[in-house]
Amino acid sequence: MPYEAPTHTVERSLRATTGAKIVAGVDEVGRGAWAGPVTVCAAVTGLRRAPTGLTDSKLLTPKRRTALAAELETWVTAYALGDASPAEIDELGMTAALRLAAVRALEGLPVRPDAVILDGKHDYLGAPWQVRTVIKGDQSCVAVAAASVIAKVRRDALMAELEAESAVCAGYGFAANAGYPSPVHKAALAELGPTPYHRLSWSYLDALPRWRHLKKVRLSAEAAALESGGQLGFDF
Repeated sequence: MPYEAPTHTVERSLRATTGAKIVAGVDEVGRGAWAGPVTVCAAVTGLRRAPTGLTDSKLLTPKRRTALAAELETWVTAYALGDASPAEIDELGMTAALRLAAVRALEGLPVRPDAVILDGKHDYLGAPWQVRTVIKGDQSCVAVAAASVIAKVRRDALMAELEAESAVCAGYGFAANAGYPSPVHKAALAELGPTPYHRLSWSYLDALPRWRHLKKVRLSAEAAALESGGQLGFDF
């Protein structure tokens, strides 16, 4: 499939139809991981020509992704990152945790955006933010693609740092798997159990008889009701 560079089409549309002057692209990483935070990046790019090769972070090699993230961090008009911790994910559920991380990122920008382009079909952000959801926005929208790359590289670096510097994370392979399921990760969980950086409300613990007693029941009934309703929920 030929490479199609992301454009500013959605941003131009928001400017024309809503009068938005500052538009932020928002994307997340770590939603499906078993360990580590969910990380959201909000990026403002204006209408300048994007760096060559910019696309969804998942379509880039690690080497190219890292180099591109370094370029993007100085190329974008502004960017900010927000995290929701494993404990917050356990307490709130993923939908509410995503919103928490996204709000932290957006409020970390030097100027409040007039509108937000959110990757995917679910608006987990909601009011008072003016949101436009775009399926595969990380491939088609410049600002979302930039947010995708920056978020992925920053979170991967954080997980590698945990493995290198935290004794309790040794052996889980976070530098390679970033907290996602992998043979090394699964084997370490079976032998050593979850670390303080694991999400303890998730179903992977059901398959670990030695450790399933550690599984936490989500504390937020409101968040659980939102996800079970299907409109805002995610399946893992």
